[in-house]
Amino acid sequence: MLFISFLTFSYPVFAHNSGGQHDYELVKVVEVDGRQGVAVDSEHYYVSGSLDLHKYDKDWNLLLSNTDPFSMLEKPANHFGDIAVHNGEIYTGIEWFEDGRGYDIQIAVYDADTLEYLRAFPWDEESGQVEVSGIAIDTVNNLLLMTDWVEGNYIYRYSLDDGKYMGKVHILPSPQWPQGITVYDGSIFFTADDGNADRKEFDNLWSIKATVDPGAQYVQHEHAFNVTSDFLDYGEIEGLDFDEETEELLVHHNRGKIVDKGTPMGLYPGYDREIWEVYTFKVIPREYESDNLQDSIVKGITDLVSDIFAENP
Repeated sequence: MLFISFLTFSYPVFAHNSGGQHDYELVKVVEVDGRQGVAVDSEHYYVSGSLDLHKYDKDWNLLLSNTDPFSMLEKPANHFGDIAVHNGEIYTGIEWFEDGRGYDIQIAVYDADTLEYLRAFPWDEESGQVEVSGIAIDTVNNLLLMTDWVEGNYIYRYSLDDGKYMGKVHILPSPQWPQGITVYDGSIFFTADDGNADRKEFDNLWSIKATVDPGAQYVQHEHAFNVTSDFLDYGEIEGLDFDEETEELLVHHNRGKIVDKGTPMGLYPGYDREIWEVYTFKVIPREYESDNLQDSIVKGITDLVSDIFAENP
């Protein structure tokens, strides 16, 4: 009975809080301006707040801020999600967020040098997307990708060339409350605020294959962010990005404030403000003893269960 119960209910915590492609080792934590997203290029970090954009050097010194980023937009907006940087431009998902969902979704592009607004194009209203929590660039397949925090069972795809809607990928099964999204090493990675902070549950990192074709993709659990080894406290996971030059994962995380339906409310005991932080993790590729991933997973589970029985004869 123990063996069956483990296989059925405990797989996500297998092997270092992860059943995924990598392990993640915490390197540092930096408090930032902005509570939403993070992006990185070869020279700078970029952080989005709900109503602002910020630019940092690689030592996390604040260089520039845009505190009025929506003034040039044709449609009303009050919310950035996670962001992406590509070819000197910052791509953002923007909306009017109210009552737990988004309205007037649009993709807005800003100059990475000045943080000034450049252009925008709307989302496809027929796509079914009702919120935008994050945006990513898939340079291999020439796609722009968006997550929906409300209806989290799809990733929405647009042409990077002209903004044309290119269909959606069905995520099976669908993690709850997807937040940030990025593309790295042939896979789409996305964070999910699927752990309830009030219940002291961990938020998670998930992945699917990056492909040019729409359709269904089976999700892989990549990592559970453990408060004892990864985050300083329970809270709200947000955006993410990979720094390919340093082989590091950046994860934006907020703690201290009670959040209801995506809207910050009061504070948890012990906090006098909400704290916004970016966590940097060293990305360590998982080494499997077998060329066959399924055989490796089975062997790992078998070894772990054998250890459990050895400790509890």
